[in-house]
Amino acid sequence: MSGLLRTVANRAAPVMRGHTVTLRANIYNSPAKEKIGPVETVIAMSMFSLAILGPAGWILSHLEEYKNKE
Repeated sequence: MSGLLRTVANRAAPVMRGHTVTLRANIYNSPAKEKIGPVETVIAMSMFSLAILGPAGWILSHLEEYKNKE
């Protein structure tokens, strides 16, 4: 059965991808205009960590309340 699926997938995949348009971005590399200091780096990393881990921490700290809701 897997051989049949592999054969169908090998034949169908190029047909499905045939009409896609490949986009290429123009990326130019140059030095930064301003240096970012360690204070700004720490503040940015803290904000990203809080934004990602904050909701998970809130849910885990209130897990018992969520279990008891009727």
